[in-house]
Amino acid sequence: MGRERVADIVVVVVAGVVSLSGTVTQVPVLREPYDLCVFCLLVASALSLWFRRRAPVAVAWLMALLAVILVAAVRVWPGLAPGTSMEPEITLLPGAVPFAAYAAAVFARNPRLAWPPLVLVAAIAFLGAPPSSRAVAVAGMVLILVGAPVVLGRYVVARAERARRGHHLRAEQARRQERLRLAAEIHDVVSHRVSVMVLQAGALQLTAADEASRQAAGQLRTTGCQTLGELRDLVGLLNAAGLADAASTGPLEPMPDLSGLVESARSVGTVVEVDGAEGPCLLPPVVGRTAYRVVQEALTNVHKHAPGARVRLQVRHLPAGIRVSVRNTAPTRAGDAVLASAGAGAGLLGLRRRIELINGTLRAEACADGGYRVEADLPSVLPAAGEGP
Repeated sequence: MGRERVADIVVVVVAGVVSLSGTVTQVPVLREPYDLCVFCLLVASALSLWFRRRAPVAVAWLMALLAVILVAAVRVWPGLAPGTSMEPEITLLPGAVPFAAYAAAVFARNPRLAWPPLVLVAAIAFLGAPPSSRAVAVAGMVLILVGAPVVLGRYVVARAERARRGHHLRAEQARRQERLRLAAEIHDVVSHRVSVMVLQAGALQLTAADEASRQAAGQLRTTGCQTLGELRDLVGLLNAAGLADAASTGPLEPMPDLSGLVESARSVGTVVEVDGAEGPCLLPPVVGRTAYRVVQEALTNVHKHAPGARVRLQVRHLPAGIRVSVRNTAPTRAGDAVLASAGAGAGLLGLRRRIELINGTLRAEACADGGYRVEADLPSVLPAAGEGP
């Protein structure tokens, strides 16, 4: 048996004992119809606590109904009052009321729904007391039966919420530390070797005897420099705050030249129509490289999945950034299955995460004519560290 079930049994038993003890000491139980009615109602109130976790508001309303019935019963049989130090309207309130009030404060999904039945119970106890009762004693009993359990329940909920938030913050901190560790490893392992390659390519470009070797070395050096830029972005994905700081404080640069990607696509037979932005466009470096990556990924997918399709590339200025759109028509011939299956298939997913990191949006969807569209809105101003997307 689980711990919660054991707790439920204990609560039901204790509530039943508390409810029936007052009745047993005041009236001869089960000798009159009134006694049997009171006994059954009090037992029902205790048993209803078994459902206090799943339906706390319903249990609270049941307590309010039973309180109405019990107080009304005393009015119907006024001669039954035993003449003890407490009035029967108070002592005959269900002993399960404090447990129900606590459960409503702790387990109710919407605590506001639990207030009406609890307020009704308190009003019944206070207004149902005879004029001879002392108002202070009645109010104190109401606070003990209803107010104190509700306050205790809300305190337990607030404490649990603080513990949950603390656990979440610790988990986030642990993930951030792991990202920083991975970023440091990537920088140490890859950046140094690529930098050495760029330096060697530059030296080869200066010392090569023939023009072809110099051009090849120059291309290698350019590719290495682009790789270092991409590496900085990947490290930024692991350390979002660092990326935002570097990108927001660095100088703006012109929109990267997309002509190399376009010519590369045309060289393999893809028809590409370019509709460029009007005038120069200065962007943070990481935004420009992200725009370049959008076009590169879209054209790569066309080569893989839409051979023979025509491509339209558009770059538009927006009030707060740029919009890069790559749309292709339906393929005109069967593709290469080996080429289409190459790669992990997560290019657009990684691109989406990269764009969201800089407060951009990516839309990738099929078109009605059988083609496909990849469109990204990228900002011209990045958020400061800590602002987040």
